[in-house]
Amino acid sequence: MSKSLIIVESPSKAKTINKYLGKDYIVEASVGHLKNLPKSKLGVDVDNGYSSVYETIAGKEPVLEKLKALAADASSVYIATDPDREGEAIAFDIAEEIKPKNSNIFRVLFHEITPAGVKEGMSQPKKVDTNLVESQRARRAMDRIVGYKISPFLWKTVYYGLSAGRVQSVALRLICEREAAIKKFNPVEYWSITGEFQTEKSDPFFAKLVKVAGDDPEVSDGTTAEGYVNDILKQTYAINDVQKRQVKRNPLPPFITSTLQQEAAGRLRYSARRTMILAQKLYEGIDLGEEGTVGLITYMRTDSTRLSDDAVAGVRDYIATSYGVEYLPKEPRLFKKGKSSQDAHEAIRPTSIQYTPKFVKKYLDKELYALYELVWNRFVACQMSPATFEQVTVDIVGGDYTFRAAGSLPIFRGFLQVYDDVAEEKGALDDEDPTSKVPKSLAAGQAIQVTNMLPRQHFTKPQPRYTEASLVKELESLGIGRPSTYAQIVATILDRKYVEQQERKLSATPLGMVISKILVESFPKIVNYKFTALMEDELETIANGKNDYVQVMDDFYKPFIAALTAIDGEATKIKKSLQLDAGEPCDLCGKPMIIKWGRYGQFKACSGYPGCKNRKPLQDETEKFQHMAGIKCKLCGADMTVKGGPFGQFLGCSNYPTCKNTQPITTGIKCPKCKEGDIIERKTKRKRFYYRCSNNVEDAATCDFISWDKPVIQPCKQCANPYLIQKSSKRKGEYLLCPECKEEYYAEGQAMAV
Repeated sequence: MSKSLIIVESPSKAKTINKYLGKDYIVEASVGHLKNLPKSKLGVDVDNGYSSVYETIAGKEPVLEKLKALAADASSVYIATDPDREGEAIAFDIAEEIKPKNSNIFRVLFHEITPAGVKEGMSQPKKVDTNLVESQRARRAMDRIVGYKISPFLWKTVYYGLSAGRVQSVALRLICEREAAIKKFNPVEYWSITGEFQTEKSDPFFAKLVKVAGDDPEVSDGTTAEGYVNDILKQTYAINDVQKRQVKRNPLPPFITSTLQQEAAGRLRYSARRTMILAQKLYEGIDLGEEGTVGLITYMRTDSTRLSDDAVAGVRDYIATSYGVEYLPKEPRLFKKGKSSQDAHEAIRPTSIQYTPKFVKKYLDKELYALYELVWNRFVACQMSPATFEQVTVDIVGGDYTFRAAGSLPIFRGFLQVYDDVAEEKGALDDEDPTSKVPKSLAAGQAIQVTNMLPRQHFTKPQPRYTEASLVKELESLGIGRPSTYAQIVATILDRKYVEQQERKLSATPLGMVISKILVESFPKIVNYKFTALMEDELETIANGKNDYVQVMDDFYKPFIAALTAIDGEATKIKKSLQLDAGEPCDLCGKPMIIKWGRYGQFKACSGYPGCKNRKPLQDETEKFQHMAGIKCKLCGADMTVKGGPFGQFLGCSNYPTCKNTQPITTGIKCPKCKEGDIIERKTKRKRFYYRCSNNVEDAATCDFISWDKPVIQPCKQCANPYLIQKSSKRKGEYLLCPECKEEYYAEGQAMAV
């Protein structure tokens, strides 16, 4: 009897499933997509119903031939690619190719790679869902049209080689608008006044000035603050009111794709892309020794917080046994469906309650374990009892002044025993508000003494730059993108160098600002939050059969091509508007020099091009690298000049191309370790900056100094370490840190966070 063939996407998943199904099945991997739109042409016939031409991906021919051969000998073929739109499209391509060899084809969905999950999927075979396929085809067609139509427009206006994306351009707009707002922001000074109080029997505690003669205090400068402090210290104080009440805090829902990426970024410092790579491994299967290979989490691309009845029953038993019945709510906890949720899959959860983090730890590397523990804890906590706190508010009155202290004391920790969400709230607290511990013995009518008064200077701050996590959250709230696209959106704008990432913050590059400005001004209806969200909704109408492919493509393409046609003739004008007068003549021909854009950034060029090809770096770049002036080429003795390349600026011999010597640009800081080399700024493949000694090179390393943070040659007063490093945080702002003893140093007038 011939065997059945099961086709999955990854070899590791194939290996896992093969163990579950046994000798009657052959499990083979397609290793992702087998077909794609052609690289060298649009591939979408916009005049013929937007029909797409898909070609076999170069190098995938042997895989496809093997699948055809196996299908020819199989009794049945089951296509078990990932259970989402992209997986459905891959299944469709595979089915089309093997149909001539074997027409007995079924589509099966594995939401978790476990014996039970595979058994359930195999028990419900069906046909490929063409609605999902057309929805995915429409997304690919839209993205291809934008890329192939707008990219040439950018070549005409900025420089050759640029590219644009439908959803990525909207994400870039968000980042650029935040960047512009930060640059325009004018900080406003204000002061807060915090008093330290103590009764005869209590420990000292802090309270903040909240009212002056019944109104909110307005303290705009130090002189006003000093006046208030002097008068405050003259008053006699008593406790006017003490209020106590119990408050409950409910657990957060189980993870969906976006919240997993956000939490992994905040707690584990994983990028969205890294999180999804690790989650894919946990989903596909981990070798657990005698247990065999088991998928540890359910499918990780989901926007639903729904949980299966069996999973909830299992975790409720676990909670009652491991923590006690007081930690178990009377009824299972249900979570509301999100406004734009497709609800196609369960939430991200452990596949089995028996695979505790403690049990699987020895089988996982550090990164996989950290992510699995996060998923496990969130899942268990979501079905636990709420935490209960006693919230205390104390009002202290003296003369016209009212001070308020507030604090809370845990009565019952509930779900916090498993998943402590305090870390999420710290960022929202006032970093200089020490009013968090209130003595228990306070009562209304008690006399109280002022022991200290702490006026503090503040400045209003703009909204912070996006992080990967906050950008994903914003995209989700706007209805832009889907669980499968968030990580790719962020990765794309970073790869295109439209955005840089430092200290986990995303900032628009000058190039990104220019590209976004052109796109927003030239295609206001296309690079628009509401339009992009609407198109996501329309793609969903294809998936659920309420709309057809051609109609949705018309809704997108007709306004898009009309906008492109209207603006295309303005390309030359837009390009000239980006060219700035350099304010100096060409030192070769005397014609005015202009500032232009090129592949490696802005530069000065002669306006007489192509007759005169004189070009040189911007003056501010020259000043930036002034410490490198006067360096001679080690090969020919000519001057070394600042040049640009795909990985940033470098020094190149002025005799190029006769002499091709290059060397890195240093920061001008001597290595704090060897005292001989210079500190060099470098980027990783993931575009993260780091710093190393120029003597720290692979072929001749004489110094191993390397740091993620920029060193500053300033000795630590505490331990005499010869250097500090630059740090930044939302709570503390910019400060210096000793890498040895962890002593922190703040700018003059900047208060340390309490």
